[in-house]
Amino acid sequence: MNEEWRLIDTGLNDAFYNMALDEAIVIARAKGLVPNTIRFFRWEPSAVSIGYFQSMTEEVDIETCDRMGIDYVRRRTGGGAVYHDRDGELTYSIIVNENHPLISSDFLKTYERLCSGLVQGLRLLGVPAEFKPINDIVVEGRKISGNAQTRGMGIVHQHGTILREVNPRIMFTVLKVPSEKIRDKMIQAVEERVTSINRYLRRNVSFEELKEALIKGFETSLNIKLKPGEITEFEEKLAKKLKEEKYATREWNFKR
Repeated sequence: MNEEWRLIDTGLNDAFYNMALDEAIVIARAKGLVPNTIRFFRWEPSAVSIGYFQSMTEEVDIETCDRMGIDYVRRRTGGGAVYHDRDGELTYSIIVNENHPLISSDFLKTYERLCSGLVQGLRLLGVPAEFKPINDIVVEGRKISGNAQTRGMGIVHQHGTILREVNPRIMFTVLKVPSEKIRDKMIQAVEERVTSINRYLRRNVSFEELKEALIKGFETSLNIKLKPGEITEFEEKLAKKLKEEKYATREWNFKR
């Protein structure tokens, strides 16, 4: 019998709550209060997240984000700056105990294993996805998903993006680039190196269709059964506290 995990879909929330809830779930899992969990979520408003070790002022055009009403937040995971479009992206999180058979001490092997659910889900949609080390998923050489991972408290926390649509022009409007000339080159490079589900399939794939495929992909690839669940009262209260005291603060977001 397949192991049962919790599936939660928290829909649209701001960047600070999204990051706070991820951490709250990690803490709840570490305390044994909740099972291993896969979460789907989106961003409202659209947002930029930077990796834990990055500098907000070096990576993000703060003035432009403020003018466009786009959030900016620091993640607890590493990696680079990412633009999260409200209607262009589905984001997932996996929170699982570190001693689980799916988890290896080798980060690369763990990435490949956990990303296999995304690969399988995309293939079910007709997108020939492949895992590309260290932590990307590509379609015919073009990136369609980026992923990041951190470990602590005996828990592995991996989250990442699945691109339904991609808009390089907005991306390089909110991310800092040295000049207009270089911006145009970077936009062109993204258009050549990045793809999306809708672009590849040449049709409009709804978020619901995408989520259904990913659920099947995770269940098949990870040999688990995903049971729809809810955020617990502990997680919700902790997420609100972490948002207010950490992720929405200047101290956290501009600390480097």
